[in-house]
Amino acid sequence: MLKDQILTELRRRKEFCSGQALCETFQVTRTAVWKAIQGLKEEGYKIEARQNRGYLLHSDRDALNEKELKAALRETAFFRDILYFQEIDSTNKEAKRRAEQGETGDLLLVADRQSDGRGRKGRSWSSPSGTGIWMSMLLHPAVRPEHASMITLITALAVADGICRVTGLDVGIKWPNDLVLSGKKICGILTEMNTDLEEIAYVVPGIGINVNTESFPEDIGDVATSLKRELGRTVDRLPLIAAIVEELIQALTLFQQTENLEQWKARYEARLVNLGRAVRVLDPRGEFSGIAEGINEQGELNVRREDGTFVCVRSGEVSVRGIYGYV
Repeated sequence: MLKDQILTELRRRKEFCSGQALCETFQVTRTAVWKAIQGLKEEGYKIEARQNRGYLLHSDRDALNEKELKAALRETAFFRDILYFQEIDSTNKEAKRRAEQGETGDLLLVADRQSDGRGRKGRSWSSPSGTGIWMSMLLHPAVRPEHASMITLITALAVADGICRVTGLDVGIKWPNDLVLSGKKICGILTEMNTDLEEIAYVVPGIGINVNTESFPEDIGDVATSLKRELGRTVDRLPLIAAIVEELIQALTLFQQTENLEQWKARYEARLVNLGRAVRVLDPRGEFSGIAEGINEQGELNVRREDGTFVCVRSGEVSVRGIYGYV
């Protein structure tokens, strides 16, 4: 395709290349070159057009499209396929649709924009184009159904480790599924599954990361932040996706062998922002307050109640909130 040929030429030159030179190189019209450049821009390539100088490719590290995504993850053999969507209602919804249609392989789904992204309890998740990482995995893990909820904690730790690798930021975890920086949320993880008492049909962990988000909806403005806000610079999404996927594959592969969090307990607690803090447990059977004292090997949050007794809180059944703020 002409787009690919022009992209290769701009990468090779590493300087301004005139439209006329591109026309002569590929024996096409100026209109064809212009359309190809516009197509590359729509795919996320940062190309500067300057009169009398031509076109300059600034960076392709954050060009989020199917070709670049698969190139960044070319060493990944864990997933049967890697799917990219410029826009979709929700990567979690698409993963579940494919599972219900009979997909038996593990998939990675990534979108540039979600029109109907969702968090826990059906809350809306803002997912505009060009700003974040919105991705899901369709998994068929060889674990017992009662252990499936631990995948949320495994995913949270892997994402935190991946972000730290790329940015150096010391990401915290608000049990069980939020990642935080400066006391504000940068990432949410929503794990959905289809299971019965005997076996797991599928598990879909969905990950939403505020990467280069500069503004947030009014209702979450006080509790949300982004990697760009914290670093003061733009973060390329492709290297971040690659690092997170690598951490996730390692963690999920090991988890299927152990089916407990013994390997990760100390590392998880080192990132646990709830640790040693007062929390309010929103249990449908009755709310109560206490001090969070870490997790057990099943991923439950150990909470010491005000009367001195301990309760093991399971993710998926309750919510935990900080008494003196979001965390």
